[in-house]
Order: sequence, then C-alpha cells, then structure tokens
Amino acid sequence: MPIGRLRDLIGASLAALPSGPIAVAYSGGLDSSVLLHGLAGLPAARERGLRAIHIDHGLQDTSREWASVCIQVCSALDVPLTVLSVDVELSSGLGLEAAARRARFSAMQSALAEGEIVAFAHHRDDQAETVLLKLLRGAGPEGLSAMRKLRRFGHGHAWRPLLGAARTTLRTYADQAGLVWISDPSNANPLIDRNYLRLEVLPRVRKRWPEADASITQSAEWIRAAADFIDEQSALALARVQGLDPATLRYRQWLELPDALRDPVLRRWLRAIDLPEPNRYQVSELVRQLAEAAEHKLPCIRWPGAEIRRYRDLVHALRPMQLPEAQWRRPWDGVTLPLPAGLGALRLVDNYGRDITALAEQPFAVRFRRGGETLRLSSNGYTRELRDLFQEAGIPPWERGRIPIVVDADEQLLAIADLWTSDAGRKRFAQHACRLVWEHALTPA
Repeated sequence: MPIGRLRDLIGASLAALPSGPIAVAYSGGLDSSVLLHGLAGLPAARERGLRAIHIDHGLQDTSREWASVCIQVCSALDVPLTVLSVDVELSSGLGLEAAARRARFSAMQSALAEGEIVAFAHHRDDQAETVLLKLLRGAGPEGLSAMRKLRRFGHGHAWRPLLGAARTTLRTYADQAGLVWISDPSNANPLIDRNYLRLEVLPRVRKRWPEADASITQSAEWIRAAADFIDEQSALALARVQGLDPATLRYRQWLELPDALRDPVLRRWLRAIDLPEPNRYQVSELVRQLAEAAEHKLPCIRWPGAEIRRYRDLVHALRPMQLPEAQWRRPWDGVTLPLPAGLGALRLVDNYGRDITALAEQPFAVRFRRGGETLRLSSNGYTRELRDLFQEAGIPPWERGRIPIVVDADEQLLAIADLWTSDAGRKRFAQHACRLVWEHALTPA
C-alpha cells in the first residue's frame, strides 16, 4: 500500500470522528511512528490540534534514550510532544505486560483534555493476536470482539484508525517514508504470551491459512455486533430485575434470564455499584446455590473485594463486612462514641440537634447483639423479641450483629441504635432532654 493510500485510510477515519483535538499515543516504535507521520501529513489533523504523548515506563535501561528519539522526531514533524514517566506496579499480580498497560492507560487518561481523542496504532495483526489471546483465556463475546475503532477513554475517546491495515503495510509505509523508529527488544521475548503468538503460532497459521488475519478480524466484527446487542439487552434486563436498593437483585427473575444475559446482567450490576466482578466459576457457583438452597438458607458467595448474600426475594451485593468482637462493650456518658468495625458512631443530641455535654457517672453502656434480647416499646405494650423486630423490618441477618444496642447498668435494653427505643429508654433519654443519633455509612449528609 503506497504512502498516499494509507494516509487516505487514516483521513477517511479522521473525517468520521467526533470533534476534538488529537493526541497520538507515540511509543517511538514502527506502528505509532507510521500513525504519527500519517496524521502529521493531514492538514485536517493539525487543525484539530495534533500532539503526541510518549509514556516512559522505565523498564528498559535505554528508556530515556527512546524518549530523546521521540522528542527529535516530533520536533522534525513540528508536533508538540508530552513525555510522561510512570511507575509500573510489578507486584500487582497482573504480569508485566498487563501491569505496564494499566500504568500506560492510566497516565494517558490523566493527560487528556476534555473531549480529546487519543490515537492508538493498533492494526489488523494486533486485532488477530488479541482475539486469539482472549479466546485462550476463556473470554466471552465482549472480549472476543477485540478492539473497537472508537470508544470512550478517560475524558475523551480512544481511536484506532489502522485496524484495517496489516503490519506488513505499515512496514512498507515506514520504508517508503524513510521513517526512524525504535525497536523494543522485549518484543522478541517469546515468554510473553502475545509475542509467542506473534512469533511462533501465527506464522504457522498464516502459512496454512493465508487469509487468517482477515478471517479472524471479520469474526471479531460479527462478535462485536452480537456483544453490542447483548449489552443493550442486559441494560434492559437489569432494569427489570434490580431491586429498589441499587445493591440488590430479585434473584428468581435473574435466574430466569437466558444464559446469554444472566452473566452480563450480573457484571453490569456490579460495575454500576463499584464492586469487582467474579470469575466464571464463582458465577456458576452463585447460580447453583441460589437455585438449590432451601428458602430458609442464606447462601453467600465471596470473591476478593465483594460478596453476594441472599435474603428473602433479593440478593445483596456488598463489600466484605467487618464484625465487632462478640464481647465488645463500652460505658457511655452520651458524648460521641466511635464504634468498632467501621460502624460509625453514637451520639446524644438535644432538641436542637446539638451534642450534649457528658452525663455524670456514665449512665449507659453500648454493646452489640448476643441473642435473646427483648424490649417493651410502650408502657402498655407487649415485650417483643428483638429478632422479631429485625424480621418485620426486613433487616438482613448479616446486618443484625452490626447494629449497636444501648443498655443501662442492669443490661435493660434502652435503644437499638436509633431504630427503636424502648419505653424505659424514652423515659431515660427524656430525663436528660436528649435523643439518640447513629451516624454510619448510610446516614444522609
């Protein structure tokens, strides 16, 4: 493909972009050098405010020299360059390639202006490699559909105008244009999965099936259409099965969803409430337990950073909970009392909502549920079991041991946080002209 034809390909993709300046993700390698050179030769790209961003990972001894080469190339092209240094978290457990990509994307997103479009030089060969990698890792439709030409990215968009071009086409362009680029020695390391596919697997595949890259890309485009349809349907399905509390789902309706929707709905729900997603095994176990556990059971599935629990007709998604020590108990004089396990604080306030001064002789104590508690809510009412009050209020069992209880010196229950106050508690608080307030994570600001 001559220089003009590849530049026409970039120009046609550029014309379809939303408005906004363009920043090239410029590593200094062959692919990004071709993209930068192609865009620099288009007046329409320069009119948008073309610039380049180079990320220095610091993983190679020569990384500073690479940055110097990028500066020289951008100066010759009269394209402004921003060089960003990042620290790659090698202990993240993601592996070197994934950790470097996360650091690179995070820095890139932070550097973008509102509405700016970052241009990546991924091409058709990259697309084929990505699809095969995702397939080998057991990805679903979203993963197998590989890279989009345009998608949201930070404050703007990620744009990949070269997805229709082969790596050999980019090399021909670079040779014809006399480009200078950097060769990263890590690209020759077959221990890296992507490199192994590129160096060992795909050459054999292409020898047997010369059109393999085009065929894989075509399949990825069809899967993309299916993934987009599933995404749209999962949004509609989630609206049907989500509870009034955003962190809940009506589990029977969720189980009744088609297999193609059940997993995407679960993941969309968890992303919306900012919880990590489970792996496929954990999803399967969740389905099994919800389908098989008896109604009086309380199944719970956990994975790092999240857990899902069932109560009545709903499943609740939450972060792993802390529980106070069973024998925790503190004398209390009414001033703000911090509670253990991140459960907020208790305070007594006057009729104007102001904190009271400390009461003499610490007339109260605070503890948590131990089982068998009872209280009388009114002078002429029956003694009620706390367990029954919790059930009537629909408070999930796992929350009941996290609600503070106020008692007197004789262990008579005066208040269950600020949810219920016993007849004795109302009289005691009235003596001091105060009321109880429980400040916790769900307290309105």
